[in-house]
Amino acid sequence: MEALLRVNNLSHSFDYPLFHDLNFTLEKQQSISITGVSGSGKSTLLHICSTLLKPKSGEVFINGKNIYKLPNSELIKIRRNSIGIIFQSHFLFKGFSVKENMEIAAILAKTNFDKNLIERLGIAHILKQKPGDISGGQQQRVSLARVLSKKPKIIFADEPTGNLDAATAKEVTSLLFDYIEANNAALFLVTHDLNLAKCCDTTYKLENLELKPL
Repeated sequence: MEALLRVNNLSHSFDYPLFHDLNFTLEKQQSISITGVSGSGKSTLLHICSTLLKPKSGEVFINGKNIYKLPNSELIKIRRNSIGIIFQSHFLFKGFSVKENMEIAAILAKTNFDKNLIERLGIAHILKQKPGDISGGQQQRVSLARVLSKKPKIIFADEPTGNLDAATAKEVTSLLFDYIEANNAALFLVTHDLNLAKCCDTTYKLENLELKPL
């Protein structure tokens, strides 16, 4: 059975090399975390694996498709229907309400608006507010709800609990892992938080151009 995500001989650099010849797979109901110091290339690796940045060399397969050899129309379909990305910056539509932000994602992915998700994330009381009128932690939870409402098969999360208090971070973490189990999905997580990283099935440290198992 084909892995949800497969990375072959992946290398990338900017003004200096970030990583070289990386190989790994991500299966259904599996989670992988990447840790490492700032500037080590963690977020760049996430961007490459999630269709946003073409690598210098190597291949990335999502659902068996070599994504950087696909036409742009096919890449858009993968972004819309197969993956969800939780960024450190939330990228919410400022002119729309919280509810409208979530509804747009659900409509584009042709999924249903998930009221249970709203309740669990504790954002039911802010649905009519605009992103600029809510806290950073609330924006993070809205961003997460928007991603999960698409029902993606792979969640790419870059510091998903970075703006949250300890109790909310624990609930969000639990929600992510519950989601991948219930939906036969997978999680690719980038974080500085080693405790969060260790919650995943496999944890790597990106160091000296390679992924080292922890």
